[in-house]
Amino acid sequence: MNFDLDDEQIQVRDMVREWATREVAPYIREWDAEGKVDRVIIDKLGESGVLGLPIPEAYGGLGLDYISLALACDELEYVDTSLRVIMSVHAGLNSLALLQWGTEEQKQRWLVPQAEGTRIATFGLTEAAAGTDAGAIESTAKRDGDSYVLNGSKMWISLGDIADHFLIFASVDRSLKHNGLTAFVLERGMPGFTTGTIKGKLGIRAGNTGELAFDNVRVPIENRIGEEGEGFKIAMSCIDQGRLTVAAGAVGLTRAALDASVSYAKQRQTFGQPIGRHQLVQQMIARMVDGLETSRLLVYRAAELKNQGIRNTRETSLAKWHACDVALQSADDAVQIHGSYGFSNEYPVERYLRNARGAVIYEGTRELHQIIQAEYALGYRQDKPLRMPQQPVTPLELTKVGV
Repeated sequence: MNFDLDDEQIQVRDMVREWATREVAPYIREWDAEGKVDRVIIDKLGESGVLGLPIPEAYGGLGLDYISLALACDELEYVDTSLRVIMSVHAGLNSLALLQWGTEEQKQRWLVPQAEGTRIATFGLTEAAAGTDAGAIESTAKRDGDSYVLNGSKMWISLGDIADHFLIFASVDRSLKHNGLTAFVLERGMPGFTTGTIKGKLGIRAGNTGELAFDNVRVPIENRIGEEGEGFKIAMSCIDQGRLTVAAGAVGLTRAALDASVSYAKQRQTFGQPIGRHQLVQQMIARMVDGLETSRLLVYRAAELKNQGIRNTRETSLAKWHACDVALQSADDAVQIHGSYGFSNEYPVERYLRNARGAVIYEGTRELHQIIQAEYALGYRQDKPLRMPQQPVTPLELTKVGV
């Protein structure tokens, strides 16, 4: 097996790194402290072409592979989790779903502007009483002629108060639980569709998290993605894509925690020597190195399966669970290494710890992924073939990427 990145992947990694370092890194401490969400940065990310990275050129994207997508998420989260979240919900949970499940007309209508970065997209599955248990979704969609009438609400929706397009899941028959779920694209401005921002978050303060409300929202039938009752299958395929982006981002956060810790451990002295000479500090740094390398390999494995169009629910789940746990432990160790300075925002490690905490909850809790892995091992869970697009890999045109 060859784990070396090819020239194209290296170019993607370096370009995203340069963009994030230039456009966000100098300001992220202030934005995080103020809870400021800068829409201009989201638009610039769209203009750069990065949001269309995994979408074929025929639909306005760059046509790059899943390794490249993982590298981009790694680099974005190295600077701040809020950047990677944009990539996760826009590309991982929404655009790739339209590529996989949308009709040609739907792709032209929504996917093309999303890949080009002129429209921002998100994903709405979670509700106040329905997270891991998607069958408990209370939002309803009642057929009325050539439309559906949606009622209900969604919670914890990234970019919920910013996005232009929303991939929403509602039930056409709640008695059917999972089998009643159906997917729709809603657009901002539809009558009866309102959004709001959730305040007081522990982390990802420079990112928008919102709530959605549907009050007799009339949605044309041509906005339905797939058939009635296919919503759960569509949602799970979306989450398989989204989990890769979260896992890849966690690699970036672990890397950031490691770099910050190594730098501080070389400079800070106690008892006449750098603290990096103390074995217990070395132990924490070594644990980060171990976790970083194992997380990266799990992410690459899942990404390569996606490149081949092979079902990868098990592998992506394992990468997400492991990488997010590693990132949280690494951020916690980084705070410990920094001592009292780690408890203030003078250094970035306290932000890493706050941001890392959310990832072991969203895109499937740690406990859900443990159950998934155990059920695969026990033979209680077996995958059925799932329609997945094999990613076309085309040469990168650097002039298309404005970074």
